[in-house]
Amino acid sequence: MRYRLTFIVGVALGYVLGTRAGRERYEQLKKSAQRVAENPAVRNAAESAAQGGREFAGKAYHSVSEKVGDKVPVSVSDRVRSLRERSGHNGHTGSDDWGTTNT
Repeated sequence: MRYRLTFIVGVALGYVLGTRAGRERYEQLKKSAQRVAENPAVRNAAESAAQGGREFAGKAYHSVSEKVGDKVPVSVSDRVRSLRERSGHNGHTGSDDWGTTNT
């Protein structure tokens, strides 16, 4: 019985000390992540990537919709339309050659 009680106390003590150390490490990682996220260079890169993704989605939708016609599901066209509106492009400008073949 004495060994069992000693074991339980040891487990409880180890748990408390381990969670405290884990919490401190978590807070340290959280602060580092916040510093990185607040960095203007990182913010600009993230916004540029998002903008490029929106433009790519619009171009891909236009190319695919030309090939498949009215078979594009409404949910997909609504989502692409919302991406276009968010990026500031309300229609296809025709200035790019994405999805075309040079033969």
